Amino acid sequence: MEFKGEIVSMYPDYASGKNMIVFSSNNNIFEAAEPFLKKDLRVTVKQWREKRSLDANAYFHVLVGKIADKLTLSKAKAKNVLICKYGQPQLLPDGNIMVYKTNAPEEFMWEQESIHCIPVKYEETATFYKVYRGSHTYDTAEMSVLIDGTVEDAKDLGIETATPDEIERMKQQWKV
Repeated sequence: MEFKGEIVSMYPDYASGKNMIVFSSNNNIFEAAEPFLKKDLRVTVKQWREKRSLDANAYFHVLVGKIADKLTLSKAKAKNVLICKYGQPQLLPDGNIMVYKTNAPEEFMWEQESIHCIPVKYEETATFYKVYRGSHTYDTAEMSVLIDGTVEDAKDLGIETATPDEIERMKQQWKV
């Protein structure tokens, strides 16, 4: 169950010895919540962010294909270049940027679809790569940066992109 809401109060319940948190929501969540009443739950609370529109990621992939064709690159390499140029680094739990050390050559790594990374340091037997998150994990603001950069690169290559009105419509859907 997921809903948009806010914490309105927190207090200790001295009678039960439990900590109480009260949420409010504009959504009618009672029916969805009822099956969970008095059951142990795994609770995660995160700041609400609007999810990006599904067509934003699809549009990014359309542009990736056009750029790949224009530059005669594989789609995997074009996507990796764009994500490493305009995307978001993968952070470790301690907040540091993830770095991946491997003996895989650079050209091999550019062709990977399961990891997006750029070489940052070379050693005799290994290369260190800065790792980036996949675009499917981006919130609306992050996706907007990725699309804006990708659109500019496409325009620089003479590739036709969506009209400014269409891009603006998509951006309205991405607003947080």
